Amino acid sequence: MCSFEKQKGRDFWHFSCCLLFVVIYGKWSGLRKSDLAFVKAQKSKAYFKRFQVKYKRRREGKTDYRARIRLINQDKNKYNTPKYRFVVRFTNKDIVAQIVSASITGDMVLASAYAHELPRYGLEVGLSNYAAAYCTGLLLARRVLKTLEMDEEYQGNLEATGEDYSVEPAESRRPFRALLDVGLIKTTTGNRVFGALKGALDGGLDIPHSEKRFAGFSKDSKQLDAEVHRKYIYGGHVASYMTTLMEDEPEKYQSHFGLYVKKGLEPDNLEELYKKVHAAIRADPIAKKSEKQPPKEHKSEETVLTVGHFARTHFIHPVICCIMMNELCSVIVMTV
Repeated sequence: MCSFEKQKGRDFWHFSCCLLFVVIYGKWSGLRKSDLAFVKAQKSKAYFKRFQVKYKRRREGKTDYRARIRLINQDKNKYNTPKYRFVVRFTNKDIVAQIVSASITGDMVLASAYAHELPRYGLEVGLSNYAAAYCTGLLLARRVLKTLEMDEEYQGNLEATGEDYSVEPAESRRPFRALLDVGLIKTTTGNRVFGALKGALDGGLDIPHSEKRFAGFSKDSKQLDAEVHRKYIYGGHVASYMTTLMEDEPEKYQSHFGLYVKKGLEPDNLEELYKKVHAAIRADPIAKKSEKQPPKEHKSEETVLTVGHFARTHFIHPVICCIMMNELCSVIVMTV
């Protein structure tokens, strides 16, 4: 063995002993990570000069750009062909459903439907639940097909049975295709956004989907229970809760379902109500323009000239104006 190899072995043995000593000493003396020196990471001037802020709607937490890019990207060999999205959004008291396409100048809305339109079709209460979401999706589907003159060719699923449904292409025109855009909504099983999706599917739109997120899908059996899904479409879950409250807590029932009681709705007749609403939507899906009332004519009253108004309009100090008004009043009294 040469001297170089001996020296190399001695160096390695020395390093191992030092490392072992540090480990043992650290355990015996009770050293912790917090006892070691902490050096704060300093960002250089170049970091801040090159820093680029994110998009405004990302900073506000309104848009998921990772999902949006994948929804609006279009093949270049399709040129200027629009790529439509079925957009569903929820507020506290309303549901918004739109058919939207992206352009370089911004998003273009082809058609829209709102839950606050449903009273025109007979549904005046419960405008934000699963059944109302189904009605809103159905209304949008029938409306956009009516606009494109495809409503006769694609009738959709005329009776909501709760089973999964996909429209079949006709001989002449292909079905209207759109992609589901849920935004920032959590896509849990039975979410209301999938109620709107089911309504649009039954209305005759072609939307790529899976039955795994519909209400009634079992994770264990990996099958959709059509009866449970049908129950949600016709408001059966609301009816069962109404029955439970009516029997157990009558006071809470009166406060929670006061509008239902006022409209004469009971748990037994909710299904018939939703069937009538579905039929009314199919009969006339066209949006009605709101009639604006003419502005009321206000009677002109004689304006009373005050000291402050006189001072402001004639650029005179209020104190001087008061003196002038007092002198004028005294002259009038003397003449009388």
